[in-house]
Amino acid sequence: MNNKVKWGIISTANINRRLIPAAHASSKLDLVGVASRDKARAEAYATDWEIPRAYGTYEEMIADPEIEAVYISLPNNLHCEWAIKAIEGGKHVLCEKPLTRNVADAEAVFDAAQRNQRIVSEAFMYRHHPQTKRLAELVAEGAIGELRLLRSTFTYALYDEANIRLRTDVEGGALMDIGCYCISAQRLLAREEPDSVAARAWYGPTGTDWVFAASVKFPKGTIGLFHCATALIARDEVEAIGSEGSVFVDDPWFCAKPVIELRRNGELEQIELAPEDPYRLELENLSDAIRGEGDLLLGRDDAVGQARALQALHRSAQEEGTPVLRSPS
Repeated sequence: MNNKVKWGIISTANINRRLIPAAHASSKLDLVGVASRDKARAEAYATDWEIPRAYGTYEEMIADPEIEAVYISLPNNLHCEWAIKAIEGGKHVLCEKPLTRNVADAEAVFDAAQRNQRIVSEAFMYRHHPQTKRLAELVAEGAIGELRLLRSTFTYALYDEANIRLRTDVEGGALMDIGCYCISAQRLLAREEPDSVAARAWYGPTGTDWVFAASVKFPKGTIGLFHCATALIARDEVEAIGSEGSVFVDDPWFCAKPVIELRRNGELEQIELAPEDPYRLELENLSDAIRGEGDLLLGRDDAVGQARALQALHRSAQEEGTPVLRSPS
């Protein structure tokens, strides 16, 4: 008996190129459809990526009773709208990060999921990788003593002003595109939500934040520092520094070469982990949850906490670094 979860993709966005091979490689799901606003485009895309079904509208896919779950890779400003439409159409949802920077919108998505008994997860693929799990365990176990400082970075260079990631009308910009990873990792390692943030941004000619930097304070005293950019050389790092040591990861987001460096007592220990495809792992996590064969890793609490942090960071940058306190839960 084939118990694989049948998946569809809403949009033909570029990010799909990472997820589709992972879906095809999994024994727990079948990628059976892709939807576009143009039927010819959907058909060509389905042929190129060996996907059986093509839909000329998003609504057509949502109406297909055989599709159980959808991956939404639409522009940021459309995430919540189409997540709710998919949920109300009976689908489980994996929504590309960031779900939203609006707390009320995030709550609305999960309220819809609760009403319709559907499962929703935000697609932070790095969270599913064993490297991330081990990093969080080391900090939680006290391997570096008392956690005092977090540092995270994600930058790259993009100067095509027509690129969707640099457009204000779709909620583009460095914070939304890649800074969301930086604050996500700090929330994970601190094991609590920030109680205040202060941010500054340099806005490029498209009006989006091309360089974004922030400080974050957590309730137990841990300080977080991060910067992200669409206009700097490529860098990606995460470091947690404690009273007795530190842990450092040079490839924290894509986890292509999973290695954690643990520094303490004047010595360096390299902790190597087996390579895994984090995109496959996130698809399988939701598929297992749908079948009742595993627990969902990233659900409501994490997504709403993430939206709250992004909302505060965005507001602080707009207000020229004015500290923004955490809003009540």
